Amino acid sequence: MVQTCAGIVCGSVPWYGPTMRRSFHDHFSSVSGSYAQYRPRYPEALFTYLASLTTRRESAWDCATGSGQAALPLAAHFSRVIATDASVPQISKAARHARLHFFVAAAEAGALRPASVDLVTVAQALHWFDLPRFYAEVDRVLRSGGVLAVWSYGRLQADRAPMQNLLDRFYNDTVGPYWPPERRWVEEGYASLAFPYEEIRPPAFSLTAAWTLPHLAGYLRTWSATQRYTKTQGIDPVSDLVPQLAPHWGEPQTVHTLRWPLTLRLGVKPF
Repeated sequence: MVQTCAGIVCGSVPWYGPTMRRSFHDHFSSVSGSYAQYRPRYPEALFTYLASLTTRRESAWDCATGSGQAALPLAAHFSRVIATDASVPQISKAARHARLHFFVAAAEAGALRPASVDLVTVAQALHWFDLPRFYAEVDRVLRSGGVLAVWSYGRLQADRAPMQNLLDRFYNDTVGPYWPPERRWVEEGYASLAFPYEEIRPPAFSLTAAWTLPHLAGYLRTWSATQRYTKTQGIDPVSDLVPQLAPHWGEPQTVHTLRWPLTLRLGVKPF
């Protein structure tokens, strides 16, 4: 199936097409189905706020879209959303929408036309990019007055201290040595990464989810560090963690509220 978006994408670029880089930091293709199912959803207020910053709402580019966690809510605010990712399996799991157009493409070569989008978003992925090349691509495709928004979310926060202690130990000690080095930038909320435009101070946002214990386990298995641990050790560390959480959680289908702090960086391309 070939999807085109006349006037936005340079030519007819199918979502299974050749614009993908020969190599990229692919930590999630192998769990693309779980990623789409278990990752937390971003708050609707975030996308309402982002749309309020743009003078036009014709088109947005969600770069490194994964399975479309940010692209789908953007479609409620923009006439067209171009969603790109370097992973075919990730895009194949994304929800479809009439305003969404998915393409396989590197962040640094999105195949969009110059000055064609009003908003560029990067959700929990900036730390994987070649920043100088990506920022040059953003400047090429973003209209004057358009907005670049990048965000990351930090550590999971449980609603009971004993569970938090177990999750912290799992994060730091069990899978800690298996986090890719880029994880440090997520930990600091991208604070030390370069940014191409003068920044806007945003309001505070956070992710909130009401999950069962099996859902939490599915989420923990999508972590890049968990996958690397499992591949290296031949053991699923989450299977050991779940019985430790269970006495504090209650019945597996009991719902607990979980939170993640969200850090947002914003800039406007000058006129």
